[in-house]
Amino acid sequence: MDQLKPNPANSCPLTPLTFLQRAALVYGDSPSVVYNQTTYTWSQTYARCLRVASAIASLGIGSGAVVSVVAPNIPAMYELQFAVPMAGCVLNNINTRLDARTIAVLLRHSESRAVFVDSHLRRVVLESISLLPPNVQPPLVIFIADDSDSDDDDEPRSILDLHEYTYEGMVKKGNPEFKWQIPKNEWDPMTLNYTSGTTSSPKGVVHSHRSLFIITFDSLVNWSVPKQPVYLWTLPMFHSNGWSYTWGMAAVGGTSICLRRFDARLVYEAVNRYKVTHMCGAPVILSMLANYPYARPLESPVEFLTGGAPPPPAVVLRTESLGFRVSHGYGMTEVAGVVVSCAWKLKWNAFPAAERARLKARQGVRTLGLTAADVVDPKSGKSVKRDGLTMGEIVLRGGSLMLGYLKNPEATSKCMRDGWLYTGDVGVIHPDGYLEIKDRSKDIIITGGENVSSVEVESVLYSNPAVNEAAVVARPDEYWGETPCAFLSLKEGVSPKPPENEMIEFCRARLPHYMVPKTVVFMAELPKTATGKVQKFTLRDIAHKLGALPSASRM
Repeated sequence: MDQLKPNPANSCPLTPLTFLQRAALVYGDSPSVVYNQTTYTWSQTYARCLRVASAIASLGIGSGAVVSVVAPNIPAMYELQFAVPMAGCVLNNINTRLDARTIAVLLRHSESRAVFVDSHLRRVVLESISLLPPNVQPPLVIFIADDSDSDDDDEPRSILDLHEYTYEGMVKKGNPEFKWQIPKNEWDPMTLNYTSGTTSSPKGVVHSHRSLFIITFDSLVNWSVPKQPVYLWTLPMFHSNGWSYTWGMAAVGGTSICLRRFDARLVYEAVNRYKVTHMCGAPVILSMLANYPYARPLESPVEFLTGGAPPPPAVVLRTESLGFRVSHGYGMTEVAGVVVSCAWKLKWNAFPAAERARLKARQGVRTLGLTAADVVDPKSGKSVKRDGLTMGEIVLRGGSLMLGYLKNPEATSKCMRDGWLYTGDVGVIHPDGYLEIKDRSKDIIITGGENVSSVEVESVLYSNPAVNEAAVVARPDEYWGETPCAFLSLKEGVSPKPPENEMIEFCRARLPHYMVPKTVVFMAELPKTATGKVQKFTLRDIAHKLGALPSASRM
């Protein structure tokens, strides 16, 4: 069999862009995108993407060049996930909550040649371009008008009217017969995503057509997504390309319901109006849905895939009582989506609700598309004991891993070594082989030589009926070195504010002494990234500014 080798017929480059072409054939008359009063079919979406891709190519932007997008979950944002790479360019989605200075840094670092900008975000992007050094070629700006633009807002209208390029103008002028560019090599870069900023030092993650093809297939299989689901976009598309479900919805002919922003009332209305079947989002979205004061049980069940920080069991319990069927997964920008999930066992259905919620809070086992996942001692590289107690670093291996960090070989080699991606997340493996995250390595609190998992403390705090959000970080301590400091926001209507000592005693009754927070800080809302992750680096700064807890105050 040695003479049997790959050939042009069996080694075509893999790319998720082919899913859109197929969707236009199979699901052509079915709705693809719904937004306010606008509805497109899959044949229309394919044609619009071809037109935009041809217009991008006509601008003289070379193959492999970076094209950025700053937009919320609107139809143009969805279309650009296909149109930019169909033009042979590398798609760079930018977090819509970033300030002008940070956007300028990303545009300069990526050497972006063009940037598509939602009209509501024009000011911050134009300011960011003004901050670029004189020797840096600014990107071409293409404005995306929105059907919610108000007629009395003269500024966006004047900008859009005077500007040479607008999104809909490109759609009108583009060629619907454009021969889009299949990559010459499946390892060619397709996307550039900057990490979410929870560590305050974002890096540019580059993914290939191949890795995104694999993760899209894997994500659909892992979540058991059926044909033609109705998917509500509560997860920002700019966050790891919507965990690959941007391309995944094309693969299964689903309907994408777009919302400009997350609002619990609008989400519940959309779920019932459009008969939504699937949603994704960070655990904070679950909390907001669970704590919405006017929440009522859903008319029909909705599959909800959550990831990021482990969802507190109390939150899982509450959202499932409303009709959301919660699935828990783990991933990161560097792997393009969910690669570890809590694969559910039928026997667990007989367990009490609280135990089911606890099990669902675990990350689980590798998905089919991932080759291996393990928890290892970061120094020796050896697997930790499967006792659910011994902590180590989570490592991953598989086809959906990134090519590396843009212009940062040092960071790439630091996290991709010895055949593994070292995630920086601390976890354990239970006797049944299921993995559970305990913390980010930088978030582990070492108090008096004992390791404290902030996630475990947060889980207890979330079980308090007054708590809406909880985050725990280290505060300097004169005696212990550092001790847990809890930041809390309260549920709507909670009055009066519970005293700090009451929260400490609540934890003391449920946690080992050394894990109990010594400081409690109440906030109206915890600082978060646009993807719903709490910005712990901001909270660490606040805790540090509080100063070292004096020895006399230790408990």
